[in-house]
Amino acid sequence: MTPLRQRMLDAMTVRGLAERTKECYTDAVARMARHYHRSPDLLSPPEIEAYLLHLVKDRKLSYSSVNHAASASRFLFETVLGRASDIVHLRPPMARVPQKQPELLARQEVTHLFACCSHPVYRTVLQTIYAAGLRISEACALRVDDIDSAPDRMCVRVTAGKGGADRYSILSPSLLALLRQYSQTYAPQRNPGRWLFANANGTTCVNIEAVQRAYQAARHCAGIVKHGGTHTLRHCFATHLLEGGVDLYTISRLLGHGHISTTSRYLHLISPQFKPPKDVDPLDLLAGLPKT
Repeated sequence: MTPLRQRMLDAMTVRGLAERTKECYTDAVARMARHYHRSPDLLSPPEIEAYLLHLVKDRKLSYSSVNHAASASRFLFETVLGRASDIVHLRPPMARVPQKQPELLARQEVTHLFACCSHPVYRTVLQTIYAAGLRISEACALRVDDIDSAPDRMCVRVTAGKGGADRYSILSPSLLALLRQYSQTYAPQRNPGRWLFANANGTTCVNIEAVQRAYQAARHCAGIVKHGGTHTLRHCFATHLLEGGVDLYTISRLLGHGHISTTSRYLHLISPQFKPPKDVDPLDLLAGLPKT
């Protein structure tokens, strides 16, 4: 590891940036350095802007991905290298990301997706994302102690979610039953880190990219042509709860949104034709899925 990379990691650690953010920033800066075959601290602001243009025009990356590289270069030059006196010229422009509505899965499609995910660990991760409305990084980072199954609690604790904030989400009876069945086979309480979803050696949590690949494979197997990744399940969580009659404020808290306006986008996605099944708790999304 180069001294500059270590300085950047230390600066992010001191400021409490999430692990996923650290990975994104360091990877973005490393790719920029490889592009120019020079240490990133030797690059000029025009070179950084030219690199961002290269990502858009030549690499055809999304503006969201380009903004990650822009944010990483800002952090490097302003915070790590301390070149604040030249801050105006060292601010790569942030592109406005088009606001696209997510392509939601119907409940039948969610059922088929889970059925087509043959790996039990990955399937349980995906079911947890949907049933508790988690981000994939939050689901993969769960530990055994984050599952509170006490009858008067029944919740999932999310530690250091987006923005480093902790929160609680729902633990439905259906999800708890699945996790107990999963634990009987994989005994997550026995791995050193007590990861709920551990890697094959039990040394760390399951790999995020592996879960994403499992999702895409299951999507293709189920014949689902709608685009999107694992985050689609989080969108489905919010929309399906709204359709079940759960209020917007509660859903906003469960998702960990800082502003309820962020959650209100799901109001445009609800289906007026959907009728919640009788005798099913609207918070228990897994129980509300059609049976195969």
